[in-house]
Amino acid sequence: MSTATRSFGRRAPARVTRRALVGAAWTLAWMAAWACGLAMFAARAHAAPLTLAVSSGPVSLPVYVAQARGLFKEEGLELALRSCTSGRECYGWLADGQVDVATAAELQVVTGAATRHDLAIVATISASSYQIKLVARRSAQVMEAPQVRGKRIGTVPGSSAQYFLDNWLVFNDIQPDAVHLVGLAPDQLVPALEARDIDAVVIWEPLAALAARALGGDAITFASPRVYTQHFNLVSSRTTIAHRDADIARLLRALVKAQRIIQDEPAAVRALLAERLHLAPAVAATLMEGQDYRVRLDQSLVTTMQGEARWAARSGGSSGAGAAAVDVLRSIDPAPLRRVDAAAVGLVR
Repeated sequence: MSTATRSFGRRAPARVTRRALVGAAWTLAWMAAWACGLAMFAARAHAAPLTLAVSSGPVSLPVYVAQARGLFKEEGLELALRSCTSGRECYGWLADGQVDVATAAELQVVTGAATRHDLAIVATISASSYQIKLVARRSAQVMEAPQVRGKRIGTVPGSSAQYFLDNWLVFNDIQPDAVHLVGLAPDQLVPALEARDIDAVVIWEPLAALAARALGGDAITFASPRVYTQHFNLVSSRTTIAHRDADIARLLRALVKAQRIIQDEPAAVRALLAERLHLAPAVAATLMEGQDYRVRLDQSLVTTMQGEARWAARSGGSSGAGAAAVDVLRSIDPAPLRRVDAAAVGLVR
């Protein structure tokens, strides 16, 4: 073999090695840049505040207290609150991906579960048998329950208010089709009652109190605690529950602290509720007395949801089409609350 051939044979491995080293260096540099980008993205995602849609009403008092007392910050939670007119609207924002967590009555979860299996209740923050009422005009010749037959009753279709109305009618031995149901948005009900376009409204607080105030001496209010207990809840997607579990825990811990403040400082909390909802202190006191502000998950929630699923299926419509087949237990995720306060979870599986 010639000297040139031997020389070429010795140099070739060196050139191959240099090419491999350069290629490896570029690969490592690209991987490092990619990892850095992922880390920056994750940091931004982690830094983004948790967004909570809050319905206006006495049902949201634990959130108001936690915000006013700085409990979210105390727990290290960066929280962005968005106000909505009803739990139905809040739930819609959650379903559309506009917020991370929403406050809503359990009925919204039941009727939405047929198409949104990924949304689940993580805690009840208030419950009340006095949250929804029927307010009628005495001048419409309504003095007692049987006299609503043939009357025009305004409510929000497909909402917990309509669920209350249907059950209230049956409880009073009145067939639901014996009244003229007028479907309206929440903010249309009181003006329609004042204008005498309807004879009565069935709606949640504080709108029921506002309706009675608008009518003055012409108002008569029917509350029926044996008909329906509304559970007002925190609802989120299972993706958020899994990926932001630490923030969900911080949110729950802050609300548990707020619950204790509501119990220990009722006068201060009543003043906060009156200011927040623009109510007279006496009205705020009455609304608070009708609420149970324990943060929990118990079997009464499941029983109520099962009844609502049957009601929605009977009522028909797109929201009720698959409601009867909904496994309501799958619409509740007790794990986050169990980690924060195991004693607050009383579900029977």
